[in-house]
Amino acid sequence: MPKQSQKSLLGSMDDIPIAQRDLPNSSPRRSPWLILVGVVLGGGAIAAGLAFWTMQQPQPTATESEPIEAADPPDPVENILGHLPYEEANPDDLTAITADGSIRLRPAAADRWVEMVDAARRDGITLAALSGYRTEAEQDYLFFEVKEQRNQPPSERAEVSAPPGFSEHHTGYAIDIGDANRPDTHLTVDFENTPGFQWLDTNSARFGFELSFPPDNPQGIAYEPWHWRFVGDSDSLETFYRAQNLPQSPASP
Repeated sequence: MPKQSQKSLLGSMDDIPIAQRDLPNSSPRRSPWLILVGVVLGGGAIAAGLAFWTMQQPQPTATESEPIEAADPPDPVENILGHLPYEEANPDDLTAITADGSIRLRPAAADRWVEMVDAARRDGITLAALSGYRTEAEQDYLFFEVKEQRNQPPSERAEVSAPPGFSEHHTGYAIDIGDANRPDTHLTVDFENTPGFQWLDTNSARFGFELSFPPDNPQGIAYEPWHWRFVGDSDSLETFYRAQNLPQSPASP
């Protein structure tokens, strides 16, 4: 290189500040630590901004939340003077349990009744069927006609007889039972003192029968040791206990 050119180059280099002349390519380099600090600070600023934005958004309150709808309570079961309503069984579905066919029950109840009578007879007890299925018309006579004959107010009559439409006998699962050797106790509280009642009290559950109206029963019906009902299958059990467990409307005065 000519000397003049070298002097020109050296002169131009002298014009560049020393700090810049010492850096390669004259391009400043950033420290990795400075870059890391910048990233951290930048990320923090973004996070703070998002948090601030979230705080500015309307938050749902308890009053704005969709309320949970409660299930409607079951409809009250109407009762009259403590008696619960029951539908009439289809007469074509009933089975006779007496020779003359005058007393009938649902087939499941009839079969177990026959078994129970046989078991009692083996123990020297003779059970008598006094009444089974009844229509509403038959119950109408027993309640209203007998009430008038005996000059009974409805509340008194209802203690021993259900109004039509409210008798367990409509279901074909209820039966009035007596001791054939003590006919004088039929349909009276004295039946509880007979061998027939004592046998039933001990053995009836084995055949699916239970006393409908024991002393101090929740329905307030007079004690009837002769009145029994079959609860030995799902349909009979539901028939009687579903009505009992549902809330009841006040009894008519």
